[in-house]
Amino acid sequence: MKFARWVFTIAGIYGVIVVLPQYFLEHRFAQDLPPALTHPEHFYGFIGVTLAWQFVYLLIGTDPIRYRPVMLIAMFAKLSFGIACFVLYLQGRLAKIVLAASSVDLFLVILFGICFWATRSPEA
Repeated sequence: MKFARWVFTIAGIYGVIVVLPQYFLEHRFAQDLPPALTHPEHFYGFIGVTLAWQFVYLLIGTDPIRYRPVMLIAMFAKLSFGIACFVLYLQGRLAKIVLAASSVDLFLVILFGICFWATRSPEA
């Protein structure tokens, strides 16, 4: 259980550190990864939802046994972004730097799965 506490707490802290500054980087994204945003509501909506999930990971870290069912949803959240980025990259629609960053999510899916398995009830 200590492993699960650490994994989810570190994932949440890392996520806040990575996601929160993006609220102030719209112009930079347009420069570094053109074209400029045509639907900023999608950009800011993604950041807001993603930031909210970091707090869910921190919550799971406080009591992994209690929040064990939420781990499955957390795995889906990470997997959906990681797979989407991989497919977009294969289609030539995603920069390598974004693919590399999204690989962290795929690694976290594995760790979250280990945590889910490790926190199962002893009777199982």
